[in-house]
Amino acid sequence: MGQPIIKINNLSKCYRIGAKETGYKTFRESIIDGISAPFRNLKQLQRLTKFNNNGDDERSNDIIWALKDISFNVDEGEVVGIIGKNAAGKSTLLKILSRITEPTGGIIEINGRVSSLLEVGTGFHPELTGRENIFLNGAILGMRKKEIEQKFDEIVNFAEIEKFLDTPVKRYSSGMYVRLAFAVAAHLEPEILLIDEVLAVGDISFQKKCLGKMEDVAKGGRTVFFVSHNMGAIRQLVSKCILLDEGKIIFNGEKNECISKYLHHNFSENKNYRMFPDHVPGEEFPVVIKGIILMDENSNSKSTFNLGESLTIEILLEAKAKGTRFQAMVQIQNEFGVFIYHCVSVDAGKPFFSSGLYSKLKVTFPKLKLYPGKYSVNIGVYRPGLSTIRMDKIESAISFTVDQSAGLDEIRPLGKGDAVVHEVPKWEIEYAQ
Repeated sequence: MGQPIIKINNLSKCYRIGAKETGYKTFRESIIDGISAPFRNLKQLQRLTKFNNNGDDERSNDIIWALKDISFNVDEGEVVGIIGKNAAGKSTLLKILSRITEPTGGIIEINGRVSSLLEVGTGFHPELTGRENIFLNGAILGMRKKEIEQKFDEIVNFAEIEKFLDTPVKRYSSGMYVRLAFAVAAHLEPEILLIDEVLAVGDISFQKKCLGKMEDVAKGGRTVFFVSHNMGAIRQLVSKCILLDEGKIIFNGEKNECISKYLHHNFSENKNYRMFPDHVPGEEFPVVIKGIILMDENSNSKSTFNLGESLTIEILLEAKAKGTRFQAMVQIQNEFGVFIYHCVSVDAGKPFFSSGLYSKLKVTFPKLKLYPGKYSVNIGVYRPGLSTIRMDKIESAISFTVDQSAGLDEIRPLGKGDAVVHEVPKWEIEYAQ
C-alpha cells in the first residue's frame, strides 16, 4: 500500500440559500424598519460572512451543509468510487478537491497535480479552437508546452475530432465537447484524476472507450476519483468506495459492500408513492417530474407485487406551457445495480405533448417476470428528436419488492450473479439408443 496522496480531516462545506420572501408592511413599520436598517444590515453581514461548526447554524433554515465533518485518506494509486443519491455532496467534494470551491472548514492535504473533469467543457474557452483549447487546458493543469505536444496526437485520436480540430469549440456538439475534455484530462498524466458523471453525454461506444482508458490510468499507478450512478461501472473500475448521504460518510471501504449499502439505503425509504414538491431542476426545463406512484391492475397503490402480477408506474408531470412536446424514459434496476428494463416512449412510437399544465404518464408491465427481490425505478423526461436532450431525471425515484406468486413452489433467492427475469421453459431430453 502506497503513502496517502490525499488526506482529508473534518472537511465541511456550508451554503446559505436565498432570503425568505416577506409580506407587505404598514407605513409605520416601514419608518421603523428604515431607522433600524443600518444596525440590522451590519448584523446580517456578520451572519452571512461567518459560519461555525458548533451546530448553531444547523438550526437556521437558510443553511445547507453540502458536506459535514468528513474525514478519509486516499493512498497513491487507488481508484475511489464516490456514490450516493442526488444532493449527497459528491460533486461538492470533487469541486473542493479541484480548488474550484473553498471549504467552510477542515483540512485538506493533496500531494500531486490534479486534473478534473467535472462538467462538460470545464476549462475550455468557447471562442478558441479545439487545438488551442488543448494547449490552454494543459497549461491550466500545469503542463509544459513540450509535454502537451508529446501527447497531442494521442488526445486528438482518442477524442475523434481531427476533422474539427481548428473549429471553435462553441460550435461543437455536447458529445464532441465531452470527448475532447475527457481526452485532455486523461492523457496529460496528472497524479490525481477527478471525474464526475459527465460521460453520460457520450454514446455507448465512447463510454466503453472511456472506461477502458480509466482502467489504463488506474493500472498506471495514478489516483482516480470517480463519481457515478452507474453501479456496473463502479464495480468494474474502483478498488474501494465511499458512500455519501446528506453530506456525511455512511460507509468507506470494500466496493461491493458499499454498493449494497447504497442500494438498500434507497430501498429502506420504500413507499407506495413519492412526491417531489421541492424538486426544481432549473428554469430551462419546460417539463418537470412532480411525483410517482406504483399500482396494480386494479389501480391500487402498493409497493409489493407478486411474480406474474401487473405493474403500472404512474408519473405526474408539470409543464410550463400547454403543447410542450416530450418523450419519457423508465428504467428498472435490481438491488445489485443491474439494469433490467430501459424503456423509452419513442421506441413504442409515442412522443407526447402536454395538453395542460399537469399530466399523468402511465407505463404498464402486464406480467412481471422479475425474480423475487427488491427493485428501484429511475424516471426521465426528454426533448424529442434525434439528439435527446434531458429535461428532467430522478434516480431511484421509488422502489418496490417482488414476491413469488401464491401457489408457486418456493423460488430460491436471487443471487448476485443470477439472471433477473424468471421464465420456466419447456425441458426435454433424448437418449441415444
